[in-house]
Parts: sequence; C-alpha cells; structure tokens
Amino acid sequence: MRFEEAVRRLEPLPDVLPDPPAALIPVFRDSGEPRPRLSLDQASTARPAAVLVLLFPDEHGEARLVLTERVDRGGHHAGEVSFPGGSSEPQDEDLVATAMREAAEEVGLDPEQAGVRVLGQLPGHWIPVSNFAVTPVVAVAARRPRLVPQPTEVATILEPPVSAFLPGGELQWVERQVRGWDLRYAAYPVEGLAVWGMTAMVLGRLGAWLGR
Repeated sequence: MRFEEAVRRLEPLPDVLPDPPAALIPVFRDSGEPRPRLSLDQASTARPAAVLVLLFPDEHGEARLVLTERVDRGGHHAGEVSFPGGSSEPQDEDLVATAMREAAEEVGLDPEQAGVRVLGQLPGHWIPVSNFAVTPVVAVAARRPRLVPQPTEVATILEPPVSAFLPGGELQWVERQVRGWDLRYAAYPVEGLAVWGMTAMVLGRLGAWLGR
C-alpha cells in the first residue's frame, strides 16, 4: 500500500476500527470454543501504558510500520513482537507523551528527524498477565526514521509493510499453552517471527480499515 493512500485513509482516525480477522482470536485447541474474553472494564487496578503505531514511507513510497522483537529476559512479554511502548511515568503529560518517550528509549526515535505527526488514539487493551491498560497511539512519519535498538530491551527492529496486514494477508497457525490453557490461534508471520496477541489485533484492525 502506498504511504500517501494509507495516510489519506487514516485521516481522520476513526474512534473504533473494524474487527480483525476472526482467526486471530484464540480458541481452545480441543473444543474450538473461544477463550473467555477479557474486557478493559475489568481492569480497575491496571497500570496505564501506551504503544506507538508508527507508519512511514520506505524508499519506494510504500507504507511500513515499526515493530520490535523484545529481548528474552524471562518476563511476561520476553521475546514477543510488539509496538514500541511501555508504562506511563509521572513526568508524561499524557499517553501520547508516554508512547513517544518509550519509542525514543527503545528504538531511538527522533520525532523531528522523521517528521512524526500523531493522528490519534485507539481504544485500549487490558493485558491481564502484566496488568497493563495499553492505549495504541497512531502516528505517521514524513520520512523513514533512523532507528537504533536499545540493546537491553530490543533484540531486533522490524519494518514490515502495511500490506502484510490488509484483509487476505498471510496468517500462520500457532498452538501453545497460555496461562494453563491449550490454545490455537493465527498469527502474522514477520521476518520469521509470529506476531500475535494485542499487537496482532491492532494490526488486524488497522489493516481492515485501510483495506476497506
């Protein structure tokens, strides 16, 4: 997808994006029944956090996104693919500031160098295992950002094309045990890694909107 077209379709950013592919939603491996859904309304004690969903043009004018493979340090989200982001800090003016600060810390994003412009925020997601209420902040960059991974947090910076997440994009099936449940779900393959969970849901919703 051309970057200019992606920006045109995201302005103005809708309050709610369409549903992602149903295959991304985990089901019990044996029965095929959906895993119990968890609502942000249940997260009364959740810690606020934000991630940056940043689109930028590559050298051919195609729209790409910034993702990270997290360093495997044995924590809840070790080794997962995610957007740059993290928990809110007292000095952050708002969740947009949180997303931008975390992106600067994790991948060295310089908003001025890249010409970053924030389009808005998407509805939040509750991550029960780490008890974060995560708000995706959507932004676009006028030019490709110069990114450098923070070595204690980011193993690899990924720059997949937005077209990978449009309707009909490639999915691969994953079976694994999560919180004692044997689950089966689809994930987006990106450079040999599987993108699943909240990150995949956001990408699937974004792709559904851009491909409408």
